[in-house]
Amino acid sequence: MAHDDAQAERESDASPRCDDPGVRALDGVSRRRFLQTLGIGATATAATITEQGILGRTLQAAQPQADEKLGPGPVPVTLKVNGQAIKLAVEPRVTLLDALRNHLVAGTNDFVDLTGQKRVCDRASCGACTMIVDGRTVYACTILAIDAEGKEVRTVESLEKDGKLHPVQEEFIHHDGLMCGFCTPGFVMSSVALLEKNPSPSRDEIRRALDGNICRCGTQCRVLEAVESAAKRMQGK
Repeated sequence: MAHDDAQAERESDASPRCDDPGVRALDGVSRRRFLQTLGIGATATAATITEQGILGRTLQAAQPQADEKLGPGPVPVTLKVNGQAIKLAVEPRVTLLDALRNHLVAGTNDFVDLTGQKRVCDRASCGACTMIVDGRTVYACTILAIDAEGKEVRTVESLEKDGKLHPVQEEFIHHDGLMCGFCTPGFVMSSVALLEKNPSPSRDEIRRALDGNICRCGTQCRVLEAVESAAKRMQGK
């Protein structure tokens, strides 16, 4: 009998099992009932806030209306490219590079030939698709066209003025800084962006600025020479 009483006392003092659905808190409320009460309280609070219009406005702002959903079909996109507005209809998954190379339609825009930037690796590793967006070089194969709305986009076609090439382009030609030419537009845009920010870069600074561009033909040395010469020309030296 004493053994049974001691056993009962030990069982009453032991901590309850966490996985026991009948576990009760000190006030006699089960854990399950406690969680249910929390859920009911949260729902009631949300309903009260919604009646006041606070939560309703928040959710309305956070969730787009049904007619504002993007995709999967084409959606209207307006891009500002080389100073001109271009209106397109592309799927949300279309990149900036493909939008300009493949989705311009004759008769709907002032120009349709924006194929200077090339799609080579399509993995943001070669730099052939480099464009300047809001003053910064970007891989156009990794930016969605819809994300470029409202930004200033510049392609290699923007460099020619009144039939005259940009000094960087001319120096690339003068120094034979190109062979097959696929990587050249990307190199040119990276070089222009560099010289606009740093008019007198050192050889190391040029090398670092062009580090994201690859020439598989092996003309990097002549590219560096071309950029150095272009920098001097643009400073009147």
